[in-house]
Parts: sequence; structure tokens; C-alpha cells
Amino acid sequence: MEKIGLKVLVHASAFFAPFLVPFIIFLVVDDSEVKRLSIQALLFQLVMGALIFISALLVLLIIGIPMLIVFGLMTIIIPIIGIVKSLQGETYNYPIVGKWF
Repeated sequence: MEKIGLKVLVHASAFFAPFLVPFIIFLVVDDSEVKRLSIQALLFQLVMGALIFISALLVLLIIGIPMLIVFGLMTIIIPIIGIVKSLQGETYNYPIVGKWF
């Protein structure tokens, strides 16, 4: 599979297998850019899952409701932006975790 297709697959996996697909692609692919992207995608899903969990706990204090909305939208919108950037052939770094690698 070509490099752009793998990048799109990593971004799109957020909607059907957010942990499994990036992990498998990391293990199978030799391209360093695709490996970096798969690690970023995996870490992004882990961080967003933790943030959504914390926000769900804070719903009891009312402050969690806007946080839940924002983080939930980020979990949907950010992978879509990554898909579009990948299809255009541009490099895309996930926010929050993009600079870690």
C-alpha cells in the first residue's frame, strides 16, 4: 500500500479501531514518517480518552459538560483534518502529542 494510503488509514482508524490499526501499522511498516504518524495517532487517542474520562467525572461539578463537548468534537474533527492533509500530500502532526515525536 502506498504511503498516502497508509496515512489516510491511520487517521481514519480513529472511527473504527483507534488503537489496533495504528499499532499494527507501526509494527508492519518500515517508513519512518508513517511510523511517527501511527505513534502520534495512538497517543492522541489515549490522551483524548483520558481527557474525556476526566471530563465525564467532572460533569458532576458542571464544568465537565463543556469539556466533554470540546474533547468529543476534537476526537472527531482532528482525524478528519489529518485525512484531508494526507490526501493533499501534506505532513500533519496531531495537536497535543504532535511535538512529542
